Amino acid sequence: MLITTNVFFYLSLRLLTCLPADDFKEGDIIFQQSTSSQSLAIQAATHSPYSHCGLITKRRGVLVVYEAVQPVKYTPLLDWIARGKGKHYVVRRLKQAERILTPSVLQKLRLESSRLYGRDYDLVFGWSDRRIYCSELIWKIYQRATGLELGKLQSLKTLDLSAAPVRKKLIERYGNHIPLDEPIITPAAIFGSPLLQTVKEQ
Repeated sequence: MLITTNVFFYLSLRLLTCLPADDFKEGDIIFQQSTSSQSLAIQAATHSPYSHCGLITKRRGVLVVYEAVQPVKYTPLLDWIARGKGKHYVVRRLKQAERILTPSVLQKLRLESSRLYGRDYDLVFGWSDRRIYCSELIWKIYQRATGLELGKLQSLKTLDLSAAPVRKKLIERYGNHIPLDEPIITPAAIFGSPLLQTVKEQ
């Protein structure tokens, strides 16, 4: 355990020498095109190039990405960026971040994050906390810590389910019982929130 902790801390410190610190702030949301098997389906269903997102937060005083994969975990920023297609990413930030994200609110963000740590990834995109997917993690943390809703909740049936990759995933995950009325929040919906602005793209 000590070795794992030390390796994690070393990798986290590594990003400080490779990335300008001012480009990333706690509470930022970072987006990428995932290389996972479901990425194309998410992109087609949402008409967005971005299929994965994470929350930039602090771990032992160092900025990392908190994300819902399997399981929900903290990932060194450079490692997270390297996983995306072409290492491309976009960072979005609250337009009034300096006013809203006070030290006490940031502490609430960390607290809400800790409550979901280690949860299994939700392959069927349900709305309970038993399992969590990437955009659900961010939406719930922000809503519970600040009262802000980053993106509008939709139902599955409002997405574009016509593309072949989407239909294939729907059958794989749900069979003939697709929960069309299940509430869902997508990376695209969070990305498009009018409360956010782009502060970095690379």
